[in-house]
Amino acid sequence: MFKLRRHLGDSYSPLYFLSALGAGGAVVTFFMYLMFMTPHKATPIPTWESLQAVLQGDNIMLQILTVIALLGIVVFTLLHMRLLAWNVREYRYFSRTASYQKLRQSNAEVQLMAIPLTFAMTINVGFILGALFVPGLWAVVEYLFPLALIAFGVTGWFAARIFIGFMSRVLVTGHFDCSRNNNLSQMLAIFAFGMVGVGFSAAAAMSHNPLTSGIGFVLSLMFISTAGLLAATKLVLGFRSMLEHGIDRESSVSLWIIIPIITVSGIALYRLSMAMHHNFGMHIEPIQSLGLLTVLISIQLLFAVLGYAVMKRLGYFDAYVFGKEKSAGSFALICPGVAGYVLGFFFIHIGLVGTGLLEKNSLAYFFLLVPLVVLQIQTLWGMLHLNNKLLKQPLIAA
Repeated sequence: MFKLRRHLGDSYSPLYFLSALGAGGAVVTFFMYLMFMTPHKATPIPTWESLQAVLQGDNIMLQILTVIALLGIVVFTLLHMRLLAWNVREYRYFSRTASYQKLRQSNAEVQLMAIPLTFAMTINVGFILGALFVPGLWAVVEYLFPLALIAFGVTGWFAARIFIGFMSRVLVTGHFDCSRNNNLSQMLAIFAFGMVGVGFSAAAAMSHNPLTSGIGFVLSLMFISTAGLLAATKLVLGFRSMLEHGIDRESSVSLWIIIPIITVSGIALYRLSMAMHHNFGMHIEPIQSLGLLTVLISIQLLFAVLGYAVMKRLGYFDAYVFGKEKSAGSFALICPGVAGYVLGFFFIHIGLVGTGLLEKNSLAYFFLLVPLVVLQIQTLWGMLHLNNKLLKQPLIAA
């Protein structure tokens, strides 16, 4: 692992938490292989027992895939935890500076939403680790779902407290600079609420206890609907300002924030449909899932192409990725890659395979997986490159 700068002080930004978020997202990308390409008929997600059966079987290619995925999960979990610890420490120093107080009085206060967003990802990573590396965990999982609901509840309360504090200030004082809102950075709050919502949806979909499932269902819908309402508002305000003033160059990456918001919201809605099917007697047809996923993928593709075209014309990649200019916001490039990859796996397996339009393990199936694997590799390379560029620096004296 690389050395991390310490005591950045005034130069620190809460957006550095996105570095830890990206590493957590990398864990999820490797989990997708195990989720959709290894058998686990007895459980909704792969477990220690299902992977042991794979490793003790006779499918060599599946065994290699499983080992690679597990190694990726371990490596990026360690990176996630290290970056999380570094950010917590640096944030503590930053919160004592004048720059922090200035941030709390500006549009940039929304950057604080990166903190609960990242901790929500940490809970997801912990759940993945428990399922894959703790023998017999699924036998007692019904006792763990309430703990997960509490963990996401605390994270959601933290996120709501930050956002309400921010919005109440600007609504009372009117000190929101609309001319500098010429980007979609304010959508970070929606991303955080969506991440909490998708966390609650896991218990709703996988618990067989109607009360636990119902609580997760209600709480997930509360956060997803809140995210949806705020997204409509922030999207209109952001585009209005961008059309009037042109997009801010350094924040142009925010055009891609729609992509992870779509992914977490879409997965949450799919999980909630599973909860209605498993625990509350509502029948869900596979074609309904395909329709939902197709709509979501279409929106992601639109913003992916639009965002790339804008950033290319502004020279964003040449400056902040391959050039010498540095911006903590460039870590936001990681999330869209992870999100596009994850929803792509859902589209292929839940949408196409689930409806019978695509045969699993066929030539066409692997052909469709190729661009996702390429996207994963590019995303992981980009994450490591940005970590190296922005965080691997000579240690600064305390």
